[in-house]
Amino acid sequence: MPVFDLSPQLADDLWPAKAFAGEVVPFAATAFREGHDRIGVELLLTSPSGVTETRRMVAGPTGTDRWLTSARLDEVGEYRWRVRAFADDYLSWLHDADIKIPAGIDVELMLLIGSELFARAALDAERRQAERRALKTASQAMTDVGTPSVDRLALAHADRLRLALHHHPVTRLSTHSAQRVIRVERTRAGVGAWYEFFPRSEGAKRRPDGSWKSGTFRTAAARLPQVAAMGFDVLYLPPIHPIGRAFRKGPNNTLDAGPNDPGSPWAIGSAEGGHDAIHPDLGTPTDFRYFLKKAKEAGLEVALDFALQASPDHPWVAEHPEWFTTLPDGTIAYAENPPKKYQDIYPINFDNDPEGIRAESLRILRHWIGQGIRIFRVDNPHTKPLDFWEWIIGTVNAEYPDAVFLAEAFTRPALMRALAKVGFQQSYSYFTWRNTKEELEEFLTSVSTTTADFMRPNLFVNTPDILTEYLQFGGPAAFTIRAAIAAMAAPLWGVYSGFELFEAVARPGAEESIDNEKYEYRPRDFAAAETAGRSLALFIGILNRIRAEHPTLRQLRNIRFHHTDDPAILAFSKHLPAEFTGTGSADTVFVVVNVDPHSVRETTVHVDTAALGLGDETSFGVVDLVTGDEWTWGPHNYVRLDAFTNPVHILQVNGADA
Repeated sequence: MPVFDLSPQLADDLWPAKAFAGEVVPFAATAFREGHDRIGVELLLTSPSGVTETRRMVAGPTGTDRWLTSARLDEVGEYRWRVRAFADDYLSWLHDADIKIPAGIDVELMLLIGSELFARAALDAERRQAERRALKTASQAMTDVGTPSVDRLALAHADRLRLALHHHPVTRLSTHSAQRVIRVERTRAGVGAWYEFFPRSEGAKRRPDGSWKSGTFRTAAARLPQVAAMGFDVLYLPPIHPIGRAFRKGPNNTLDAGPNDPGSPWAIGSAEGGHDAIHPDLGTPTDFRYFLKKAKEAGLEVALDFALQASPDHPWVAEHPEWFTTLPDGTIAYAENPPKKYQDIYPINFDNDPEGIRAESLRILRHWIGQGIRIFRVDNPHTKPLDFWEWIIGTVNAEYPDAVFLAEAFTRPALMRALAKVGFQQSYSYFTWRNTKEELEEFLTSVSTTTADFMRPNLFVNTPDILTEYLQFGGPAAFTIRAAIAAMAAPLWGVYSGFELFEAVARPGAEESIDNEKYEYRPRDFAAAETAGRSLALFIGILNRIRAEHPTLRQLRNIRFHHTDDPAILAFSKHLPAEFTGTGSADTVFVVVNVDPHSVRETTVHVDTAALGLGDETSFGVVDLVTGDEWTWGPHNYVRLDAFTNPVHILQVNGADA
């Protein structure tokens, strides 16, 4: 029996498929045999600790010969799996008996064959005694000519027998597929709510002359409880290293920096040190360890930026000039992303001394891992060689399996996907620019199916470099809408500080905020904004609480879209069967959102009840997890969403038990 087209696996099987601990992974294979006899198909799944689980697969859409099942992978490490196909004698006999016996064809012969089949199954010593007794009784009953044949056939359909022979079938002619591997990483590699802030802005003070005194790790630590109160798991810090002075950028990326302008943290390196040093304005290594301690106490894991580039003042420039590109006029090439120019940054040239660059990069990562860091947001990985990332991530993960790398790569799809395949645990994505209902359905379908076996999207709603037109002109409603979609649609999402304050003024000619924090201090009065009702912090906290309480929202692959009559109303659900929740009950969340931030929308939402685990039920209860409102829903439901007051329903579906 052929068994092929296994899933999950990557094309050409060059790298293993990926999952995170606790992820429910769908498995599939194509299997068939000649003729009309029935087959059975099983997944044989061996955990990293060596325990093998056998799961019966079910037939997919009729005529496809596709077989499906799902399993929750809870151990970190490499799972090995293959698929077994076999002739299922019980199903083949039952199929023929269901046709022949009602038609009066070979009645007693068919029942005799059934009797022998049940007798053979009863001899299996691995079965439980109760099953063996039931099979033996069924075998005797098949040849009881005093009982009508239709009643004997009905006995063969009994649930007890069907379940026994489903989970422990009578098999012949077994065929095994090739073995495949799934690499399962820690849960934080695939689940988390990220918050980004610049520590130099937290606690920054204005001097009498109008200039700013930098915040420190000590002052930034005071902000940690507020970040934790919003329910975030990961705090991401831009580079914390010394910043070069040569060609330092001033406010809004200008070339005329003043003596007190702090420069871009991504222009790494000065006389005070390079990538393994801490900017003296932020404090000392002792201060950094204090910050990490306070973050841990608040329930936050700290992520650091790993940016392989240098300012003209970096020690590398003098010690390793071969690591850079020298132009014909003798100058070193600076970074560009036309029309953007970064005169304060020299990119690394990996062609000149790849072994030296590898050794230094690994040393830097080991240094920060030694300080307690296990998550790195990697700046512009798409401008470095793929084989470098495959090597360094593989090397680090071999030593530290809990290390997580996020690829900040807004680039071509093939390159983004390749970075994920070679090792990056998380990836930035095109979510920021997908705003219409049609765009969102296409994007979220793709990341939850096509690329889900290797790429995990982290749905950042904004970054220091990205303030989309949707946010610039959508008002507070736009911020509410984007946060709700990101937090509910994927297990990873992120927020850059200031989003909760509805910061929406762009620098002219650019899709980024005016007075960009990359080039200046940006202290914010969060408390005053909340008091004045100009903050989204409370709503963000509600979103993260809902995520924490609903395991279905911590899955990537289970999103399903539902039809609405209005082109601006997006509806999707996330359903997790009771088998996988760990609570004994199914978990289903249904989200309806008005993606037009400028209007009130009314529509009918048409619910695919099977996707909610409700079967043929015609009515079910829903509770809005934001407002507490309750309704009775059915297959077709009227919804009104006012973008200015309540643009989203986040509904808990009651009654789903599949």
